Amino acid sequence: MTSPDTAPPAEPGPYEPAPRPGQPEPADGQGPYDRTARLDRVEPSVEPGAYGQAEVPGQAGPAAEQTLLMPRVVPPADPLAERAGPCLPGWTAGTALLAAVAAAGWLLWRAGLLPLPPAGGLLPDPPRDAARGSGLWSGLVVIGAVAALAACGLARGRPGSVWVLTRHGGYRGTVRRTGLLWISPLLRRRRMDVSLRHWRSRPIDAVDAHGTPVQVTVLLVWRIRETARAAFAVDDCTRLLREEVEAAVARAVSRHPADDFGGERGDAVTLRDCDRLRDELGRLVAAAVREAGVEVFSVTPVRLEYAPEVAAVMRRARIATLEARQRRAVLDDVLGAVADTLRGITDRGLVELDDHERKSLVRDLTVALLATPAPAGSRPRG
Repeated sequence: MTSPDTAPPAEPGPYEPAPRPGQPEPADGQGPYDRTARLDRVEPSVEPGAYGQAEVPGQAGPAAEQTLLMPRVVPPADPLAERAGPCLPGWTAGTALLAAVAAAGWLLWRAGLLPLPPAGGLLPDPPRDAARGSGLWSGLVVIGAVAALAACGLARGRPGSVWVLTRHGGYRGTVRRTGLLWISPLLRRRRMDVSLRHWRSRPIDAVDAHGTPVQVTVLLVWRIRETARAAFAVDDCTRLLREEVEAAVARAVSRHPADDFGGERGDAVTLRDCDRLRDELGRLVAAAVREAGVEVFSVTPVRLEYAPEVAAVMRRARIATLEARQRRAVLDDVLGAVADTLRGITDRGLVELDDHERKSLVRDLTVALLATPAPAGSRPRG
């Protein structure tokens, strides 16, 4: 058995370099490469096995020695995220255009090709040794190219519209500035309307919860919010919006009946509740066109009616329901009047009535009150 004093020196670990010859071996916890001492001083911010760390099998020691920091994963950038497009104020192009015209005039004057007025004009006579070779024409070509580049890049930004810039089919940015601008003519420009717009639909055919065909007309208020998605994520955002409105109307209308002819439940949800139907349509359409860069403000139903093939039948059903409610209201009024009459006779002790007489009186009063015609201006309750 080997004593601790005569134990062989430990071999250097995978993260510890061998000591140099003639250099004393550092004590435990004092060396610059002592892994145990260095890791013991590190206090992990998260528990072992949490997100961002992985346990290393086969190593003993504290929890800090059994964890390794994972590299941070950066999510990729959205290629259809709107960004500002390259443009310059319009005065820069105007200045370049004026400078090009002035330079071209100076070259023509120097070459003696500029038509001058007779002697005594504003411009002096050109030099006699002026060169008219290829250098003159090369300069004129360069100046003409600069002038054409400055003139072709001029554009006008209007409130409520933007310029979507592309190059070789790739998105290069959106210009939302107004006024006179200069945009590189090497970029393809596409004007897009981002103002608030509204659209009144045609009567949309749908079926309610009872299977009755109805027609709904809605008013849509919307605008384009993300120009890059509206231009490249869909083929035609306006057509997509209209089709999604029709789909949302079909879904929302199929969840509730158009009318409650039974009348037993006074709080029954029907399609006549425009506020509820508007909120439901707005949520459905906004969720459907969000990926197309379209912002929906409201989808309001402005007209709800039955389809022509069932309109007459449903109108008769509606009239029958109203008549039944009127008869019920009249009967309730008559029964209330009879009960008040019997209560007054009993409380005042005018007549002592047995059961047979009371039933006869109730029958006679009910028949008399029901036979009396209602006033012309009165309205039935319900």
